[in-house]
Amino acid sequence: MKKFSVTTLLLISLVLSLVVFEIADATAPVSAPAKAPLQAPPGVPAVCVTKCAKRCSRNPRDLCKKLCWGCCQKCNYCVPSGPFADKSECPCYRDMKNKKKQSKCP
Repeated sequence: MKKFSVTTLLLISLVLSLVVFEIADATAPVSAPAKAPLQAPPGVPAVCVTKCAKRCSRNPRDLCKKLCWGCCQKCNYCVPSGPFADKSECPCYRDMKNKKKQSKCP
């Protein structure tokens, strides 16, 4: 069996440790860039912004707020009181449907 010199063993261990660090770095989760909070467009009443923020507080998507703002304005600022509140609190909000006859308001 062939004997390795100390220099050769040191070089092999250095290369192996670099490979291990590269693999560990490649498998580390990448953090998503911070996203600016959604701003209501001009013309959306502050009442709707506040109520929809509460209604959509459990939904991380901005689509919930955008849909809610439209429903809030069409239903005279009536929005169910929380993320799990019954839509029957606001019949207009509950009865608004899209083209597929599904609930339009979140």
